Amino acid sequence: MKIAQLTAEEVLTSLRTSVFGLDVAEAQRRLREYGANRICRERSQPAILRLLGEFSRFFSMVLWIAAGLAFFLESVTPGQGMARLGVAIVAVILVSGGFSFWQEFRVERTLAALRSLLPLKVTVMRGGQAMDIEAEQLVPGDLVLFDQGDSVPADCRLIEAFGLLVNNASVTGESAPQPRDGFPSDREGRIHGRNILLAGTSVAAGRGKAVVFATGMHTEFGKIAHLTQSGGRAVSPLRREIGRLSRTIILLAVVIAVLLFTAGWLMGLPLGQDFVFAIGIIVAMVPEGLQPTLTLALVLATQRMARRNVLIRHLPAVEVLGATTIICTDKTGTLTENRMTVVSLLLGAGDRPVPVREALELESRYRQLFFTTAFCHDLVEKREDGERSWQGDPMEVALLDLARKVLGEPPDWPRIDEYPFDAERMRLSTIQAAPEGATLYCKGAPERVLPCCVETLCETGVQPLTEAMRESIVKAQESMAEAGLRVLALAYRSVGAGISAAEAERDLVFAGLVGLEDPPRVAVPKAMETCRNAGIRVIMITGDHPRTALAMARQIGLADPRREARVIVGDELQLLSDTQLQLALDHPDIIFARVAADQKTRIVESLARKGHIVAVTGDGVNDAPALKSAHIGIAMGRCGTDVAKEAADIVLMDDNFASIVSGIEEGRAVFDNIRKFLTYILAHNVPELAPYLAFALFRVPLAITPIQMLAVDMGTDSLTALGLGVEPPEPDVMMRPPRPPLQRLLDPGLALRAYLFLGMIEAAAVMTIFLLILHRAGWHHGEPLAAIDPLYLYATMASLGTIVLLQIINVFLCRSPLRSIRDTGLTGNWMLLAGVLVELGSLLLIGWTEAGNDFFGTATVAWADWLRIVPFAVALLVAEETRKWLARRSGS
Repeated sequence: MKIAQLTAEEVLTSLRTSVFGLDVAEAQRRLREYGANRICRERSQPAILRLLGEFSRFFSMVLWIAAGLAFFLESVTPGQGMARLGVAIVAVILVSGGFSFWQEFRVERTLAALRSLLPLKVTVMRGGQAMDIEAEQLVPGDLVLFDQGDSVPADCRLIEAFGLLVNNASVTGESAPQPRDGFPSDREGRIHGRNILLAGTSVAAGRGKAVVFATGMHTEFGKIAHLTQSGGRAVSPLRREIGRLSRTIILLAVVIAVLLFTAGWLMGLPLGQDFVFAIGIIVAMVPEGLQPTLTLALVLATQRMARRNVLIRHLPAVEVLGATTIICTDKTGTLTENRMTVVSLLLGAGDRPVPVREALELESRYRQLFFTTAFCHDLVEKREDGERSWQGDPMEVALLDLARKVLGEPPDWPRIDEYPFDAERMRLSTIQAAPEGATLYCKGAPERVLPCCVETLCETGVQPLTEAMRESIVKAQESMAEAGLRVLALAYRSVGAGISAAEAERDLVFAGLVGLEDPPRVAVPKAMETCRNAGIRVIMITGDHPRTALAMARQIGLADPRREARVIVGDELQLLSDTQLQLALDHPDIIFARVAADQKTRIVESLARKGHIVAVTGDGVNDAPALKSAHIGIAMGRCGTDVAKEAADIVLMDDNFASIVSGIEEGRAVFDNIRKFLTYILAHNVPELAPYLAFALFRVPLAITPIQMLAVDMGTDSLTALGLGVEPPEPDVMMRPPRPPLQRLLDPGLALRAYLFLGMIEAAAVMTIFLLILHRAGWHHGEPLAAIDPLYLYATMASLGTIVLLQIINVFLCRSPLRSIRDTGLTGNWMLLAGVLVELGSLLLIGWTEAGNDFFGTATVAWADWLRIVPFAVALLVAEETRKWLARRSGS
């Protein structure tokens, strides 16, 4: 038989212990055999290996290849500045990878890395003596004593219980404390056994004695932690896209290099020189500034999101959140405020439940109802720093708060006796020394309290409770339950001291019903509407009662009240095949209730198989496996367990679902902005490539040198590209559906716009101005031109300046792929404006200082030659604005 089905005596016998507990020697022996009562932490990858991993990602490997080729070119043709280019590329790899590692390491240090939820000390019986020991020293067979407020250190079987309520939220997700007793149970599974206390939970009320039967990784807590550690994490879509982008760029560069190498060979170019320029083309085609810009853009996005209470643990999670198509959210604490509140009351056998405000107006006629909420509880008063608070069942705290609203500070009537809550009676009663004599106050489940009542409160006093009144009360209870409220019945009577519960809890006066709820967060309904507009489905997965879950879903707008929702409970889910589950997930309003940890993970994996990008929220240990298996795991920062935070990619510092929507908006903006600065960066690769094409095909001197390309790639364009990376979200970003999962960062549309439209205009400008300057000075095609010739230095500086100045125009055009520059404006992004100033300042340093001339191989260009750029700047502006206008008209 399972341990929950055994009697207390059989449990003690099976674990070879007794009511006096283990003796010390036996406890030490079992500790050696079973090990310490702790959750083993997953072995994390050493920091040095994680750091090296940042330098070995595919795009980093592309940069390593580019650096190697640059060093090779320097060895073949020394004096061309290729060694400096190689060193700079290596520096980019180290800085970018190091910055990415530092960001994630810094966030990790702000979170507890899988700290145990178990208490440090616990009271046990050993050798017949009560003693406090460290929780890690617990062994199977130990007898543990529990009181209100204690945490449960291991999986235990109750032997004795007195009004014991346990808060299982961290393991099962249930918001309401659950009654526990020491009687045998027929329930399947440990989690719902009424005589089982699970590690990681806490005692909300009452006291008890229990024997430990599982410790450490053998507990339900430990099993869930193992699922968390062994479960795989989905690969970030952004990681996949960066890898795909890297492969596309390197393939394009190699293809162009091979074609030009072949063309040069056919034209009779010396083989060695032909090979050198083919390699040079590959170096020119690789956007060295992309990786650091991408990393910095993600870091800045994480900082913006942190200001909106969204803490990013892994940089790619910023963008993944924006790609989300489905959010699987728990209820308690995320959609709700995680506190019980009285929202309606049935006063006596009234016609209907009334809101609290209306009930308060009639308090003088129903004071016994409020006396019941004031005295009938097991709360413990706490005072800390002069502040008064109450520890215990949140429901009882809510009832006491209601009484204090009506009565002020309740009268200090001594408690004469009490009859604790138990699972059989489902009632709690206390006897207070009221001025008019000893009075019993009772609260509990309506189906157990109402049969004990023979009279009821009314506006004129007390009257007999008729069958019609009973039916009316039952209907009121059902209507309150349908609204998702937890309903309690209240009753009272005058009694004599020293009588039994069976005698005292009869012939009661029915005082009324109380409906309590864990109210939804204020911002959640609006967040749900935003999700609908953004094409994001929200699915509730909770451990709470299905009726409560459905009522909450309708209240916040998650489920449409005009159609029937599909509610699947854990028992039903267990019977569904994978195919049936995937078909059920197509229902527009589906809710999962009473689910276990592995079931939540199964739901997430089914959604992923359907092609969705899944975000999962959670706070308990039971949520951790699903958080880790989802594309994006979102843990609660305030009430979330450390296990959940360890498994998540994102931590909500305010535990608010609405913050997720803010994060999605930022995440969508990140993807848009990556495409913006990708367009901007790739556009200047074309005017850098064009001189190589002209040299190989037409024997024209290189219009720009490698070191000057470096000045653009990782110097002048860096801050402006980063400015595009922090552009505010587009106005319609949350009014459009999630981007298709197959949408690429570098798709044909972006490539055509960057390479064959913007880039071609810049390339035409560079080559035209370069050749005009040479011809004006008397150079003729075919004449050799030394690298140190003043004319060559002058012409290449003009080419470099042309790229920089046209990129300044281009950066404002790239602020939006569709909106006109009249709408985006020139201001509103201080980093972009700072980048423009840096570009202009860098151009002055390169072209007008002796040090800049020497290092970059340039000469000062006359102001008249800068005016040659103006027609091309106007052409770039007019052409791109025309393209945007046509795109808006076509609706693309």
